[in-house]
This record gives sequence, C-alpha cells and structure tokens, in this order.
Amino acid sequence: MNIEELHEYCLSIKGTTDCFPFDDVSLVMKVMGKMFALIPLDKPVLQITLKCDPEQALELRERYACVKPAYHFNKKYWITVYPNREMTDEEVKSRIRHSVDEVIKKLPKQLQTEYYNNE
Repeated sequence: MNIEELHEYCLSIKGTTDCFPFDDVSLVMKVMGKMFALIPLDKPVLQITLKCDPEQALELRERYACVKPAYHFNKKYWITVYPNREMTDEEVKSRIRHSVDEVIKKLPKQLQTEYYNNE
C-alpha cells in the first residue's frame, strides 16, 4: 500500500472529506465533519493515525509492532499504524473503517441514523 492508495481508500468511505487544518503536510480525513484519520505527508515511512476503541488499541499495540500510541493525540483513543509491515492491507482498511465507526458512534443519534440510513 502506498500513500495514494491509503488516501484513495479513505476517500472511498461514504461522507469522507479531506483537508489540511493544521499545516500543509498533515492530511486530515473527516467524516460528518469529525476527524477519523491523519496521514502525515512528510514522513519517510508511511503511517496513518486512527481513532480506536481503548481496549482494542491496547490489544493492537501488544499484538503488532507496527501499531504505536499516536504522537500528539490522546493515546487512549488514538493509534498510529505503519502499513506494509505485519498488518495486511485488508487489516489496515479494517482499522480505518473501525475509526470511522468510532467517530460516528460519538455523534448525536439523529446524525448516526442519518449516516447509516443513507448507505
């Protein structure tokens, strides 16, 4: 997986937009206006920071060397994944979808219903 494929996959998720709210090298992916991923464009090794259920975040960090606590984020809820290591592309995509679900479930019920009913 390369950075273009990672970006393209994120954009393929319903309702996703991308932007640069922090600087010109931190690509932020949002769903319904809320961030679910950050892809730094200036790093020599591909990485993506994702929202994650706290228990799953601990399990993933124990299971995979390619999953680290997210730098500059709440480490309880955010992980950084380094694709192209132990995780398959499908596992990385699954983590991205999980991140979207984590964001959606924190929205008001009306917005959750709107999101899931328009699939």
